[in-house]
Amino acid sequence: MDRKKKDQSSGGILLIQTGNIGAGFFKDRKEKARHISEKTFDRLRCTEIIESDCLISRLPDPVGRVCILPNTGEKMITAVDCTIVRFHKKMILSKWFIYYSLSHEYQTQIDQQVSGATRQRISRKNLGFIKIPLPSLTEQKRIVAILDEAFEKITKAKENAEKNLKNTKEVFESYLQSVFENKGDGWEEKKLGKIANFEYGYTAKSKENGDFRYVRITDIDSEGNLTNTKKVYLTSSTEAMNFIVQNNDLLMTRTGATFAKVLLYEDLEPSIFASYLIRIKFKDKIENKFYWYFSKSRFYWDPANKLVSGSAQPHFNGNALGKMIFSYPKSLSEQELMIKEFDKLSQKTKKLETIYTQKLTDLEELKKSIFAKAFNAELTEVSA
Repeated sequence: MDRKKKDQSSGGILLIQTGNIGAGFFKDRKEKARHISEKTFDRLRCTEIIESDCLISRLPDPVGRVCILPNTGEKMITAVDCTIVRFHKKMILSKWFIYYSLSHEYQTQIDQQVSGATRQRISRKNLGFIKIPLPSLTEQKRIVAILDEAFEKITKAKENAEKNLKNTKEVFESYLQSVFENKGDGWEEKKLGKIANFEYGYTAKSKENGDFRYVRITDIDSEGNLTNTKKVYLTSSTEAMNFIVQNNDLLMTRTGATFAKVLLYEDLEPSIFASYLIRIKFKDKIENKFYWYFSKSRFYWDPANKLVSGSAQPHFNGNALGKMIFSYPKSLSEQELMIKEFDKLSQKTKKLETIYTQKLTDLEELKKSIFAKAFNAELTEVSA
């Protein structure tokens, strides 16, 4: 059905759309549900869809994703960009096709049949050209049973790895919070504008190949680290030389999705920082790395989120930064000692994060391997 607004109603027959089709599963989006009336259903001669129908999305993302329709408890139809597939039950299991739709071989075929420059799609006609491996029904049942068991194990393993990864990060964050919450004797608490100067970065007039990397807000990720994305280099100029980043400098992003993120520029290549970054230079005896750790705590982010301006495009300028309250030990030796403790825990955390992240990667690779064997008649049994 072509889902024109004039044909929709507040109740009646449920309209299933491409947004309801996940990669191998049905998305129940009740908050975005659309309906048509029985009168419209009859007028447009719609085809009712039923429980266990396969639905294929002809739109991204990705094109060709498939789900099995569950029993929603309502009469249903589907939008024009969803293709209904009803298999001959004596020839093919719907779940066999669902699993095949998740394979690399299936997606490769889909990619060869899509059209459209700005938004890719696949026609019903081209869907008909997709070839499906079709062993006997007995063999399909055997392989589906193995896949069911294997992916249940993989899902549980992924959930455990994701939980462990989350817990690992939370341990480090919790330690930071406790340090800045339980301040000892000899701590100072001052507005940043009283103890630091702020320098705005350089506005490049040209982006030529040169000796200095041009560090922009887009080069700083959500964790406050320098990314390895496409680098822009600037030709040396007298004006630009005033904005060279020194080792151990603090750079803060002023705007965008990563506003107020702080980068500690340690042992990195010669660079010039851009105008939407602020360099923080302390006048008091404060270790930059201590402030960098402070910027990862809620004692930094709670006030930062209150001081930010702009809704569509958040802005956090030098005026807002100057109002931030910074708590720190007055003693440099105490700051250095605490930095060492932060570093130790951070290194342990990163090692564990690497282990759990690799575990998740390995599980995804295992899934690909299982699919390859399943549809090349090589699958016997699998352990995750």
